[in-house]
Amino acid sequence: MNAPTKSIQNFINQTWLGRYETDIPEHTLTLLWSIIVSIFTLGGLIGASFGGNLAIKLGRKGALLINNTFSLLAALLMGLSYPTGLYELLIVGRFLTGINAGISMCVQPLYLGEIAPRAFRGAVAMGTSIFITSGILVGQVIGLKELLGRDDLWPVLLSTTSIPAVMQLLILPWFPESPRYLLIERDDSDACTNALRRLHGQEDYRAEQEDMERERISSQGQEPMSPWQLFRDPTLRWQLTTSVLLNAAQQLNGINAIYFYASYVFGQSGIPASKIPYVTLGTGACECLTALTCGMLIESLGRRVLIIGGYSLMTFWCVCLTLTLTLQDISPAVPYLSMACVFAFILSFGLGPGGVTNILNGELFTQTSRAAAYMIGGSINWMSLFIIGILFPFIVDGLKQYCFLVFLVICCLVATYIFFMVPETKNKTFLEIQAEFQSKYAGKNSRGGGVTLCSVSR
Repeated sequence: MNAPTKSIQNFINQTWLGRYETDIPEHTLTLLWSIIVSIFTLGGLIGASFGGNLAIKLGRKGALLINNTFSLLAALLMGLSYPTGLYELLIVGRFLTGINAGISMCVQPLYLGEIAPRAFRGAVAMGTSIFITSGILVGQVIGLKELLGRDDLWPVLLSTTSIPAVMQLLILPWFPESPRYLLIERDDSDACTNALRRLHGQEDYRAEQEDMERERISSQGQEPMSPWQLFRDPTLRWQLTTSVLLNAAQQLNGINAIYFYASYVFGQSGIPASKIPYVTLGTGACECLTALTCGMLIESLGRRVLIIGGYSLMTFWCVCLTLTLTLQDISPAVPYLSMACVFAFILSFGLGPGGVTNILNGELFTQTSRAAAYMIGGSINWMSLFIIGILFPFIVDGLKQYCFLVFLVICCLVATYIFFMVPETKNKTFLEIQAEFQSKYAGKNSRGGGVTLCSVSR
């Protein structure tokens, strides 16, 4: 929404003038624009809160296909807002776009995590982060004045959200449903076997099937959990605590502050205001590059190394950025150091927290609790985004560049928590991960017993 800001505000003013024969008051325009921007977050929170239920009732693939309805309807309403002279359609469209994003961020990593082979689960699940960052970069590019950022093309720009929805409607029906969902939740072993054969080949699917069979036996007689049941289950308390903490930290770790300060830092470095949008493309390219790098490294280095390293580096760059912003005037070279810190912080975020968080959300839970965990984690993520959107202007206004000291503390605490509390999950089955948590915290849980890893003959 950054690129068409002025154009949309001019459209609102013209519409108001046509209706009431007077210019729109500045505070009313600010309020309407704030609603248009922030209602996306509310939609995301609502979408995340019932995305898991859709995945349980319709299947992972079915939920993703139905979810495209929200995207297509949103694109239609936002595209029609200008020709109809109804800025209200922008509000509804942005809300529906948020619902679509909330469901997608809940169901899509759930689906990818369940269809991926154990040895490549992290790399496949990184697809979520890779395509989010690619989407940000594409949005920045097509929002340039030379493309769709012109005053007369902003409805087309907002309607481009329909393109991935149409692509998914054409392609996804050819993909199999999640084998774990079919076997454990639907008890359909034939459909599960067919799906595994399509995913892994006629001869290479049996090891994955054995893992699923062990998980099915361990969860026999258990229905998929609701979020409330997950909150009340003491055997999953530490997994849930970890998921909540990581999802909250993903929005509260300072990445939003970095993007806010980017234009200021670039301006201080002597870059003309007209050129700053082009330099800002570098921030999107950085995050996209590190998501790809993380995808290539995650199966060799593991989850812990990347996410602890990412948060540790972000802590370091918070210190550096605070110093360079405070000492801007002592040398002409300092603003360039600030610019380097901005890019370094974004690279550190993309290398660990930006991608690994979604992977851990899925790996810490077994089939009966995974959908509920994604609903809780997604809701926390969207609520944190809403909170930072509300409080951030006041934090920046009150602390100025020292706001990064707040984010420094958050990054440092999260890195410490993961180091001491979260085991490595690389190349382990979901049951092995759960058993490791339960053995690690057996004395802290009020309900014991653990998980029996049943062997299954071929």
